[in-house]
Amino acid sequence: MPSTVDPTDPFVPLSGAVSSVEYFIDCPTGTVEHYFADDTYTWSDELYRIHGYERGDIVPTLELGMAHFDPADRDAVRAFWTKVTTVGGPASVYASLLDLQGDTHRLLLSADLIVDGTEPVGVWALVVDLTRSIHADTHRLANEAVAASALSRAVIEQAKGILMGRAGLSATEAFQQLSSYSQRTNRKVVVISQEIIDRALTLTHGHRHQSSTDALLDLFEKL
Repeated sequence: MPSTVDPTDPFVPLSGAVSSVEYFIDCPTGTVEHYFADDTYTWSDELYRIHGYERGDIVPTLELGMAHFDPADRDAVRAFWTKVTTVGGPASVYASLLDLQGDTHRLLLSADLIVDGTEPVGVWALVVDLTRSIHADTHRLANEAVAASALSRAVIEQAKGILMGRAGLSATEAFQQLSSYSQRTNRKVVVISQEIIDRALTLTHGHRHQSSTDALLDLFEKL
């Protein structure tokens, strides 16, 4: 069982995120990214499944997501999302969601701003489905999920930065590369991100003038 870490500590080893997130293997965990510029929402495969869909069934929007929440929780979730979007986070909220089949899921949402330099460019959220563990020590599990989400975000952001720096990608393109590789290999984005960080550390400095394609091949090779 992973120990609870302080998500505000900037010096927590990034590798801790992977072990923390893997602890929640029995709790379906999805992610969503919303970029302000084009008002797009990108869901992970796990988040589609929590809602009862498969990728390609629908186009994610804020209103679609809100419509799935229990009416009793909808205002709280909207207020949570508005606060993170306008003020920032990190912030968390519990809510019940009704999937496409009408089954209820008890969720923990944890979100924060996506920042480019000092400029907020979007919102990122981790969605943990606690339904299977609802009879366990949910409070402890939820606290560890929040800590894991903060570490998970740090790993993904660092991997995106590496892809942006080595292959000249934008933040959106870098996340799309990670998401696409995650879908093809059926592995979590955070695990792939940690391996990209590890892989980047093994590359020599002599590759700095290579093409974008070669840089990406270097980073994804042997993952």
